[in-house]
Amino acid sequence: MSIFSQEPKSPRKNWLVTMRPYVLLISGLIAASSVPALAAGTGVTNTTVKIGGVMDLKGQSKGLGLGMQAGISAALKGEKVQNRAIEYIALNDFYTPADTIKATKQLIDQGIFLMLGSVGTPTAKVALPILAENKVPAVGFFTGAGLLRPGVGDIINFRASYVEEITNTIEAALSAGVKPQEVCAYVQNDAYGMAGVSGIKKALEKQPDMTEVVSKLEQILTMKGEEPTRNGIGPVGVYPRNANRAREGYLSLKQWEQAAGTRCRLVVTVGTYNPIASFIGYSRYKGDNWIVSAVSFTGADNLTQALLSYKVTDKVILTNVVPALDSQLPIVEEARKALGDQLSYVSLEGFIVGKLFLAIARNIKGDITRDNFLKAVRGQTFDLDGLKLDFTNDNQGSDFVQLTYLDNGELKSTTPQKLAMVFQQ
Repeated sequence: MSIFSQEPKSPRKNWLVTMRPYVLLISGLIAASSVPALAAGTGVTNTTVKIGGVMDLKGQSKGLGLGMQAGISAALKGEKVQNRAIEYIALNDFYTPADTIKATKQLIDQGIFLMLGSVGTPTAKVALPILAENKVPAVGFFTGAGLLRPGVGDIINFRASYVEEITNTIEAALSAGVKPQEVCAYVQNDAYGMAGVSGIKKALEKQPDMTEVVSKLEQILTMKGEEPTRNGIGPVGVYPRNANRAREGYLSLKQWEQAAGTRCRLVVTVGTYNPIASFIGYSRYKGDNWIVSAVSFTGADNLTQALLSYKVTDKVILTNVVPALDSQLPIVEEARKALGDQLSYVSLEGFIVGKLFLAIARNIKGDITRDNFLKAVRGQTFDLDGLKLDFTNDNQGSDFVQLTYLDNGELKSTTPQKLAMVFQQ
């Protein structure tokens, strides 16, 4: 066919051909404007920084998760970083590792910048490898376990470790005349409880004539499996996570007393508030007036309340890793004002963790990226309104441990010297 016989193009078709590239460009710009424009870092847009946390909000230990959530939310309320609002998403995991894995992956899929204030040791144990694989920093987790010090991945800890807490308690007991052979333990039968047993072992292996006991503790620590049978081996009783079954662990301690020809003058507990309260109540019912200690994760305020149902108002030592609730430090005064009747030792820790995140984020040089965030904290010191944190030597900001004692149903700050009178009663 001759070219002269082709139908001529209409002016309308010519216009469409000419304008097509510009139409596509405009359409693309309109589509882009319908979603937030991404900034340099994952989880960061031009208007927000999205962060997440995983904790028990509905289960047996929900008091801990709700406390951390309340504290973090109060600290971040109305705050901005580089003119971006902070979006904090907390998901429930019932303090159950299988649910932790699901919740952690869900937050990563939602594109969080980092994980802040997650609660628990067995839960952290399964979450940390996932976070490390996706290069998501773990900041201010509510656990003093060694698996976060330094741990796998990019981990920034606020609090003192369980080893430090337990060492403070045992040293106070030993200085009061308690013999190393009279130190026993009642713990959760998982990574959290074993973190406590590890702390006890480190404290006791320095003492004379403790080779056999330390060997028993090492045997308990190295047992394989999810919940191995750890009762009946040494000066340790265990209970299953999320259960209030005190009898088996109690009988394990009574068996040890008989076999070793000793008595448990101090029982170091590592668990959550309901099971620990149940154990203390049961041991008192059975006639054992042991002095019992609890670490910070137990939840001092929740434990105190739970003990009331067993009419237990004394002979309980608790360690805390935050200042006293009546402290005059500006950050505590700010927390009291922000949290009101929600203020507790747990929510105060959440508040401090939230303020730590803000301090690090505001120390970033350049764009808000994960790499720049980590550069802004490693090797640095911070003053959070009177609370000083030091990251120059490791990934833990604070070594502060405060001994408190339950006296007539009221928690009071104490010292090793004052505790000596308790052990001598």
